[in-house]
Amino acid sequence: MIAFADIRDALTPKQSAQLYDVPLLYCMIMLIGVGFVMVTSASMPTAERLFDDPYHIIIRHAMFLVMGFILFWITTNVPMDWWKRSNPYLLLLGLALLLLVLVVGREVNGAKRWIPIGPVGFQVAEAAKLYFFSYIAGYLVRKREEVQENLKGFAKPMVVFGAYALLILLQPDLGTVVVLFVTTVGLLFLAGAKLWQFFVLILTGVAAVVGLIIAEPYRMARVVGFLEPWEDPFGKGYQLVQSLMAYSQGGWFGQGLGNSVQKLQYLPEAHNDFIFAVIGEELGFFGVMSILCVLAVLVFRALLIGQKALKCGKEYEGYFAFAIGIWFAFQTMVNVGASAGILPTKGLTLPFISYGGSSLLVMTIATGVLLRIDFETKMATKQATSGGKR
Repeated sequence: MIAFADIRDALTPKQSAQLYDVPLLYCMIMLIGVGFVMVTSASMPTAERLFDDPYHIIIRHAMFLVMGFILFWITTNVPMDWWKRSNPYLLLLGLALLLLVLVVGREVNGAKRWIPIGPVGFQVAEAAKLYFFSYIAGYLVRKREEVQENLKGFAKPMVVFGAYALLILLQPDLGTVVVLFVTTVGLLFLAGAKLWQFFVLILTGVAAVVGLIIAEPYRMARVVGFLEPWEDPFGKGYQLVQSLMAYSQGGWFGQGLGNSVQKLQYLPEAHNDFIFAVIGEELGFFGVMSILCVLAVLVFRALLIGQKALKCGKEYEGYFAFAIGIWFAFQTMVNVGASAGILPTKGLTLPFISYGGSSLLVMTIATGVLLRIDFETKMATKQATSGGKR
């Protein structure tokens, strides 16, 4: 009853008595909980085959969860002024990490995306996303009039984006580049860029993505396999066919937790990129829709926090929150769309649910940033209200 009241109050225009966003916190905890259960269910056959231990993957996932909660607590205690002052240095750190991974990175399935740190690998592109969004938010505050009035202000952040995109494509990782592009375009639009610039940028981005797909045979094969997966169900379309079979077996209420057939060596990456298909098979339509609703509330809260920050005069914080909200929304859309056959297959995790330590750590940090923004906005509003009453 208390939880319902918290959510009801927070979703209404009235200012909540809480100094942090309760629904946002609840959504993160629920998604992490669902993710832990589903990664356990989906990973056991793979872990048994690869490591001779059915709990190997979930133990590693639990380790990342503990680290994620520690980083989350630290982030909620870091003032946003630190992020604002540090965003140029974080941008350079992101570039340095993207260069470093090309030199010392560990190669997996033909991609160099992970820097080995002891027994684990850290995917630097995940951290680079957060650093880049922090920089773009700071740039829009410093150069907002320039962005709105001339092409130069609009083009500068795209040059920085180009440098990041080039280094990420060398790994290669087109999915991360698309996430960066969509979030950047969304922020420039919200900052008031002219519509013709906005449409030119979208058309240029679409043309570039099409060119990158045509240039690489494996990317072209993914697109062809996505359009007609049943023409080659044991070749290019295999992964998508197995994913669709998982959804089809789920029905309204699913086969029951742990009863997925597709995770038994049929569906590749069942605990990672295609975990949503396993959720569909085990929990059915209602399970899938429940998780999508929680993700939708998470994104809505992030955008609402950004709107409140802008109204309070905290422009950097507002744009940063918007960037995180767009990022979470688009990455969810791509992951779910790929597993359902709506979009081509891309290696992007489902926020807080898929197995992937780097993604989990960075997204818990991003959620900590959102809570900190909300806290500082509410404190500033309270102080202004108290000052006015005096």
